[in-house]
Amino acid sequence: MVPLWTAGPWTLLAALGLLSCCCFKWSEASRTSGTNSGGSEQQEEPSSLERVKRGWVWNQFFVVEEYTGTEPLYVGKIHTDSDEGEGNIKYTISGEGAGSIFIIDELTGDIHATERLDREEKAFYTLRAQARDLLTNAPLEPESEFVIKVQDINDSEPQFLEGPYIGSVAELSPTGTSVMKVTASDADDPTYGSSARVVYSVLDGEKFFTVDRHTGIIMTAVADLDRETQDRYELVVKATDMAGQMGGLSGSTTVTIVITDVNDNPPRFPQKMYQFSVSEGAAVGTPVGRVIATDADMGENTDMSYLIIDEGDLFKVTTDVETQEAVVSIKKPLNFESKRIHSVIVEAVNKHVDSRFVDLGSFRDQTIVKVTVWDIDEPPIFLPAEGAVMEVQEDAKVGSLIGVVTARDPDVMNKPVRFSIDPTTDQDMIFHIDAESGAITLGKILDRETAGWHNITVKAVEADNHTMASFSAISIRILDVNDNPPELATPYEAAICEDAKPGQLIHTISVVDRDEPQAGHRFFFTLPSEAASSRHFTLWDVKDNTAGIRTQKSSFNRHEQNVYFLPILVVDSGPPSLSSTGTLTIHVCGCDTEGAIQTCNATAYVMSAALSPGALIALLVCMLILIVLVLLILTLKRHRKGQRMAEDEEDMRDNVIKYNDEGGGEQDTQAYDMSALRNLYDFPEAKSCDSGPDIRSLPQWIQANRVGGGVDGAMAAATDFSLFKGYIRKKVEQADADLSVPPYDSFQTYAFEGTSSPALSLSSIHTLSTTSELDFSYLSDWGPRFRQLAGYYAPGKTEEEAS
Repeated sequence: MVPLWTAGPWTLLAALGLLSCCCFKWSEASRTSGTNSGGSEQQEEPSSLERVKRGWVWNQFFVVEEYTGTEPLYVGKIHTDSDEGEGNIKYTISGEGAGSIFIIDELTGDIHATERLDREEKAFYTLRAQARDLLTNAPLEPESEFVIKVQDINDSEPQFLEGPYIGSVAELSPTGTSVMKVTASDADDPTYGSSARVVYSVLDGEKFFTVDRHTGIIMTAVADLDRETQDRYELVVKATDMAGQMGGLSGSTTVTIVITDVNDNPPRFPQKMYQFSVSEGAAVGTPVGRVIATDADMGENTDMSYLIIDEGDLFKVTTDVETQEAVVSIKKPLNFESKRIHSVIVEAVNKHVDSRFVDLGSFRDQTIVKVTVWDIDEPPIFLPAEGAVMEVQEDAKVGSLIGVVTARDPDVMNKPVRFSIDPTTDQDMIFHIDAESGAITLGKILDRETAGWHNITVKAVEADNHTMASFSAISIRILDVNDNPPELATPYEAAICEDAKPGQLIHTISVVDRDEPQAGHRFFFTLPSEAASSRHFTLWDVKDNTAGIRTQKSSFNRHEQNVYFLPILVVDSGPPSLSSTGTLTIHVCGCDTEGAIQTCNATAYVMSAALSPGALIALLVCMLILIVLVLLILTLKRHRKGQRMAEDEEDMRDNVIKYNDEGGGEQDTQAYDMSALRNLYDFPEAKSCDSGPDIRSLPQWIQANRVGGGVDGAMAAATDFSLFKGYIRKKVEQADADLSVPPYDSFQTYAFEGTSSPALSLSSIHTLSTTSELDFSYLSDWGPRFRQLAGYYAPGKTEEEAS
């Protein structure tokens, strides 16, 4: 609030301002001593120079803001050193506020302010002063610019422009921890006095927080802020100007301080013991129960993990990420007969431990989970549980013992067990099992070459409860014996030239043996001496279970003998050693000089000359040309087919013909055939119908009836609606009997007008009556086109004359 000072103090304050002002010379002008008679300036000469001082002299101007006096406030005086007090100089001002806010005494140069000024709106005003001759109004001095400054008073209170404020600080922060900074703005002049010097203080909440007097930084006042006790505080911060002195103005704002969480609370189990029960037949991974530890913290500080301290080999614990619960589940199968009660120690540990609060205690907690196992009737268990592998010689006799399967009842009762073979795994009933002892014997002769392994499934059930069953896979390996002789791998055939030389390699043969001896195969090759072909060829044992056939003589003659059959005896290494004889067929062929076979008597060995690259390329080019021709023919056929379809579609479309000729009306009988319009009700297709009257000729009948019967007959025909019903029914029957009509509902139109309507006509022609009050004589003035219409409406004419 600005005090209402009197005019006296303001005058004193202005006087004090004038005493403290400095005087300035605005300008100094150096001029020549004279001018010529024509008004032109003389040339400057060093001997004729003289210095003339001219300039403005005034005090520095200040005006106090918020002046509320009744008289104009004195601002200051402008004066030029050329004014000698004779009253022949006039002073004027221009610029910001000149003539409105600021006025000047033209003779004395005194400036007064006439309005109340506000420094916060405008801090200074720039004006220009001018001194002129009072009589001639000629300027005596150059126009000069000066400034009137508005002097500040403390009339604006501090304001928190960014408030209300919201800050945060972690709980248990030390005393003096900076929380946030608040800033108040004062619109007063910061360079003048203490009007804009702001200090801060806390009005509400000073027990927990303080604020720096000069900077506005809010700090904690205690070290035991606990979020779990109170998670936010509301402060009121005050800002006072005049550096807090008496009489200063003030403003306040609200500051909300949120206490953020730290991990200062360990997890705690609500109970020290939990009890759960589970069946011993529960599958691995079955949940036993859930426990949870609570944490007074929030956010990630409540994240915890669970561990199992004891019984970790049978149970495991996982954390439900959504509920933070510990889920205890089965890790291995439980056995009631082995242990009935399990004590599982579950520990909860914080994931994010803050080292600053380790001295507050251990950030973990434990609880005991007791798991009671139920007893159930369990199926027998096999020993070993994962199945067994048995072996038997393939030449074993029927009834030979292969092996024994062992199974027992795991329950306390230890009931007897009965065995059987799953028939789906031994459909040929090759094996038998003793129901009580589990001994597996051979039921049929084996052949390792047919099946080297047999996989059967043995079923074990309790003797008095066959629903308690378990299964075990038994693999039986058939051990090999040498019961198959070696044989040539394929029916070998070879070809030689007539001019073959002695010792030439003809062919290499190999042997197969269905047996698989443990020491591996070893074969021996020989040529029987009694064979006739043996004197022409020799055999070379390569020692790697293969043999090579070489020629023994030269100059074979295919005209004398073109095929040789060479028997080869193959013996394996046993035991016992078995042998077989195979035949190599050798063809004698004619060859060229380079040894390439040209022709043989056997058809299988007729070899054609290979195609040259040029012939192959020519063949490919011919095939490509044929493919292109086929594609062109198909494209042309499709194009022609598309043209025909387009023509058919064009023929099927409706052709809309537009006529723009209006014609000459009913009298124009030359342009149109009016008989088509006059015979609208003449339907020749209906006249050929045998059943019923001629429906399409009804309009003529009605017209004739009206002429003959008079008014009564016409009214009777108009009211006889059965006429229309019969006509429409007849049209519907004709449409149903027409085979060209599509087999679906369609919109039918009937060109049958019937008798006159009982409703009056809406046409203007209805006005053609003797009782009409309208005058249509103006129609005759509309030209020859309306001449006939004017004749219809001519007054005094009857209907017969008009027509």
